[in-house]
Amino acid sequence: MSSKDAQQADTTTGGNRWVILVAAVLVQLAIGAVYAWSVFAKAIQSPDAFGWSKSLAAVPFEVVIGMIFLGSFIGGRIQDRRGPRVVALTGGVIYSVGVMIASFADKDHFWILLVGYGILGGFGLGMVYIVPIAMLQKWFPDKPGLITGIAVAGFGFGALITSPLGQRLIANDPSMPTKAFLPLGIGYLVAIVLGASFFRNPAVPLADTTAASGSKADPKADADYTTEEALRTPQWYLLTGILTLSVTAGISLIAVAAGSATDVAGFSATGAASLVGVLAVFNGGGRILWGWVSDRIGKMPAFMGILGIQGVCLLLIPHISSTVIFAILAALIYTCYGGAFGTMPSTAGRFFGVRNAGGIYGLMLIGWSLGGIFGPLIIAALIGEEKAYTLGFTVIGIIALVGMVLPLITKRPAPKQHSRTDPVAS
Repeated sequence: MSSKDAQQADTTTGGNRWVILVAAVLVQLAIGAVYAWSVFAKAIQSPDAFGWSKSLAAVPFEVVIGMIFLGSFIGGRIQDRRGPRVVALTGGVIYSVGVMIASFADKDHFWILLVGYGILGGFGLGMVYIVPIAMLQKWFPDKPGLITGIAVAGFGFGALITSPLGQRLIANDPSMPTKAFLPLGIGYLVAIVLGASFFRNPAVPLADTTAASGSKADPKADADYTTEEALRTPQWYLLTGILTLSVTAGISLIAVAAGSATDVAGFSATGAASLVGVLAVFNGGGRILWGWVSDRIGKMPAFMGILGIQGVCLLLIPHISSTVIFAILAALIYTCYGGAFGTMPSTAGRFFGVRNAGGIYGLMLIGWSLGGIFGPLIIAALIGEEKAYTLGFTVIGIIALVGMVLPLITKRPAPKQHSRTDPVAS
């Protein structure tokens, strides 16, 4: 699409797509704060706070990731019918209220943290997360990998803000670290409401504008499978499997990032929290980088690289005592972990079309939930109270390397014919 065509699209399709992209990133920054959980987990494990075990402290994070699938699937189906704004606003309220409720949890009320942060927060997060991904593929058919990468980069960058801010709030009352969730929840609500107010689908599908202008858009990129049709293809299950394995690999480190930085490489508590924040840059940047790379080298080669790099780094990281090398290996893992989320939406769009992207990719995010549940559970169980990091990271690393076979055998389905109807515009 030429600059003239893009400019015309900005003024004839119901909004400025670049403003909508910025709004999407703002919303993703708010919900991406979930990746700062290891800072809170470390605080609540302290004997001066709640004194919970590593396994118990991992449960709220596991529930959040597990609930994302349910929220994203329901939100995605509603979005395909009612448009993006109502779903993002509803999910944003649920997410923010859940975080605020979590602020009332204490040592004897674990269930409040589980219900607020885990169940409500995770469900609302899932509803919000799927919206920009499905919406922006309709606004940017000319660069789907890069743009969805930028959108979900905001999610990866969320911990960059929340990690140091959360650490500062926790320091105000170390015996009650959950109090930090109240101001954070209020801030998330403001950001999501502000960003989501700009959300809308283009009134005229930009794929039509691109085709009319003679742009070299992918002719197969708008295959327009329904959710039910996509579920009848082996490709949907293969892609979901790839996402599951990538999430399992990366989130295993994310779940214990602060603790492993301290125990393996000798970071201080403050240094570990700062590292978690810095690693968010790579989580976010990887979504842009791999989204862009996948548009050029192909989706399946990109996923082989994502899984392979994670696997090798996970095998190496428990043997590293140097803070610098530890940080480099962790950064590579975060980059590839984020890269799967930057690459998979455009892959699903290329395989199945973008018209029903909310439902198709929303359901595919069961891979995020499965990986998000099993990854932290496996790593916490293997490391245990004995801090057996070598065993834990070696097992996960091998899983990632074996998983490289999936993108090797995954082929694109044949495109299907369709009749076009206008999408919902608001």
